[in-house]
Amino acid sequence: MPEGFTAGLVLAAGGSRRLGEPKQLLPYRGTTLLGSVLETARASGFDQLVVALGGAASAVRDRVDLSGCDVVVNSEFGVGCSSSIAAALPRLQAHVDTLVLMLGDQPGVDPATVASLVAGRGAAPLAVCRYDNGRGHPFAFGRAVFDELASLHGDKGVWKLLDRRAEEVVEVPAPGRVPLDVDTWQDYEALLAAV
Repeated sequence: MPEGFTAGLVLAAGGSRRLGEPKQLLPYRGTTLLGSVLETARASGFDQLVVALGGAASAVRDRVDLSGCDVVVNSEFGVGCSSSIAAALPRLQAHVDTLVLMLGDQPGVDPATVASLVAGRGAAPLAVCRYDNGRGHPFAFGRAVFDELASLHGDKGVWKLLDRRAEEVVEVPAPGRVPLDVDTWQDYEALLAAV
């Protein structure tokens, strides 16, 4: 069985309650927010790429290029992003030993940051990006924590896991500030202004 296989999981199931319309479909750099994240994910050279949809899944399928992605639809998306991780984990190929978690509303991450994160994880079970102003996505997890990932709950489950296993977390330096993610119209406007 091949070793060193890495999967990317793009979390894009949110219902966009605060925004009022599907943030996955907001225009961004000639595509959409989610389209931009998926371009980065494809350029990152993952052995497998999974995207978790939920809110507005049919509209996203119609308007976003999902080619090359294993699509998982999370019907429980309203209870937080941990449910999308749990829904996606069974879709991973058996020989995947590293999972990189990316946010579908955070298009400012680049492939070089993803590559540094994967390389910097080494044999550690958990790795995060350390930006100038703190920790941020993407995160990387070794197979040893996949079962624990599957049992998380709520929107902050991954952050709580990082706190619980703080001694095992590797921080990988990443340039600049934590890339903006979009939850509100103000966030979206700030993202557009930063381009």
